[in-house]
Amino acid sequence: MNIGQAAKAAGLNPKIIRYYESIGLIGATHRLGSGYRNFNERDVQILCFIKRSRELGFSIDRIRSLLSLWEDKSRQSAEVKTLAHQYITEIDQDIARMQAIRDQLQQLAQACHGDGRPDCPIIDVLAGQESAEDRRQAA
Repeated sequence: MNIGQAAKAAGLNPKIIRYYESIGLIGATHRLGSGYRNFNERDVQILCFIKRSRELGFSIDRIRSLLSLWEDKSRQSAEVKTLAHQYITEIDQDIARMQAIRDQLQQLAQACHGDGRPDCPIIDVLAGQESAEDRRQAA
């Protein structure tokens, strides 16, 4: 099948398939005499694997590792589980960072009068300035 057919079968854009090929995530596909890429069912299966991995947020490097493990029939599932747990830890750290950012922004939004006055603690913090309210509270 050509790249358009493979893309449709895998639910991907042909441009992303070309990108995956250019970075070596998928092997160079067989080319016809006309120069067109020729994909088979195994290629589509690999593309689907990559797509599902990306939907879960795995990085390209992790997908390389997962593909290597997938293709290694002597692999140990512990290796796959370790990769998953490493990623879960990173996701938990990202969630904690995002929650801290949300909490800080929530506090700033609550401190902002949101009226016609020009002073705003959100702008003050972004500018690295202490707000008038902060100065009053410190006094």
